[in-house]
Amino acid sequence: MKFKKNIVLTAAVLIIAAVMTILSGCSADKTLVLTDGDTGEIYAKYPAAEGAEFSVTFTHSVNKTDVTETYQIRDGKIWLTGCIYYGFGAGVATEMEEGWELSYGEDGSMVISGIEMQMHDLTYKVGTVSDHTLRIDGEAVSLRDLCGRNSSVEFALR
Repeated sequence: MKFKKNIVLTAAVLIIAAVMTILSGCSADKTLVLTDGDTGEIYAKYPAAEGAEFSVTFTHSVNKTDVTETYQIRDGKIWLTGCIYYGFGAGVATEMEEGWELSYGEDGSMVISGIEMQMHDLTYKVGTVSDHTLRIDGEAVSLRDLCGRNSSVEFALR
């Protein structure tokens, strides 16, 4: 009888350990890593928990107004979720895709939400005239100061 209790106890401990290992692997937070697109040099690392959000703001090269692209970490991937802009120009959405919603801010901004686009490759070319600003964890980070003008900055989860 004592032998059966030990087997049951050992099996229960092994099952609990296996479940905890599986769950910790599924919910493990990732790190958002910014690297030089040419050399692979790591510029910065930021915690990227499931559901975390960040944005990048830059001045549009054609219409010279600010554009903010917003992202969220979901399922261990980077998703574009929205965009805020103030004028039309090359590369700015002029038609709404299915599921997208356009609204207007009090400051005259055009706000697109509901984009839900997985970003397989996310790279920004840091401006030479104007800066790109990363907003993450309540912090504003100048990509020009961090990476240098004209740098190719890749965003990836690891």
